[in-house]
Amino acid sequence: MLSHRITGLVSATHTPFHEDGSLNLTVVEKQAAHLQETGIAAAFIGGTTGESHSLSLAERQALTQRWMEVTEGSQLKVVVHVGANCLGDVAALASQAQALGADAISALAPSYFKPRSVTSLVDCCAQITAAAPELPFFLYDIPSFTGISLSMPEFLTQGAERLPTLAGIKFTNPDGMMFQQCLYHSEGAFSILWGTDECLIAGLALGATGAVGSTYNFAAPIYQRIIRAFERHDFEAARLDQKRSVDLVARLASVGYMAAAKSVMKMLGVDVGPARLPHANLDAAQEKALRADLEQMGFFDWLK
Repeated sequence: MLSHRITGLVSATHTPFHEDGSLNLTVVEKQAAHLQETGIAAAFIGGTTGESHSLSLAERQALTQRWMEVTEGSQLKVVVHVGANCLGDVAALASQAQALGADAISALAPSYFKPRSVTSLVDCCAQITAAAPELPFFLYDIPSFTGISLSMPEFLTQGAERLPTLAGIKFTNPDGMMFQQCLYHSEGAFSILWGTDECLIAGLALGATGAVGSTYNFAAPIYQRIIRAFERHDFEAARLDQKRSVDLVARLASVGYMAAAKSVMKMLGVDVGPARLPHANLDAAQEKALRADLEQMGFFDWLK
C-alpha cells in the first residue's frame, strides 16, 4: 500500500460548460482560485459532480490537462477521478494523471457490466493501478450510483496484497459499520474519506479526518465550522451548521441537485455553466426562486 493521508475538505468539482454544452475550460482557473480562497486543500476532479459519465475520453483528458496547468506551483492538490466502464479508457486517464503530476487517482468500479465479487473488483483495480504505478489510488465506493455493494473491508484485505498503490477509499456509502471497519483496517493504514456532506458530523463522530463532497464547492465555511466545533466539543454548534447543510441540500435536490448546485456557483461568481443531459437545467423563474429561498434561509450569511 502507498501511504497518502488526506485530511480536511476535498471539493468534488464541477466540469464547466458553455451554454451549448461544450467544455469551457477557461473557468477552471476561477474554480481553483475559489477553492483556495475558501480554504479547500484539494480538488477531486471528473467525478460524479464533474459529470464524468457524460464526458468523452478526450474531454476528460482535456479537463485533467487544464486543472494541472492551473494548479501548477500552487498549494491546491488534485485528485483525478479516472473511473469508467471501459478499463482501457480508465488506464489512459490514470497514465495521463501520473504524467501530468496529479497527487492521486480514484476510480469507481465499472457499473454496467459489474464486478460480482471483491476479487473481480480488485482485478479491475489492478489494471488501473498498473497504468499509474507512482500515484496513490483510492477506490470510489458509491453503491447508490453503481449498484455495486461489496465488502469494503474485504476489498482492503485483498487490495493490500495486490494493489501496491492502494491508499484508501472515497466512502460514499451509508453503512457506518463498514466505514469503521475500513477506518481501523490494518491498524488505520488507509485513508477512508467520508463522502456524505449532509452527514459530515456523523462521519466525524465515527472517526473521519478527511471528506470529499460537492457542496464544499459553494458552502465550505459551513463545514469548516462543523469541524472546528466538533474539535472543541461544541456539538450544539456543530449540529446547527449540519442542519443548515441538510436544509441547503434538500432545497437544491427539490429542483434537481446538479443544475441547482451549478446555479449556486454562478450566484457566487464562479459560473460553471449548465449541466449536461440527462440532467435538466433550471429556467430563469426557478433560478430566481432558488436565490430567493437561499436568501430567506440565510445561506449567503452562512458563508461569512
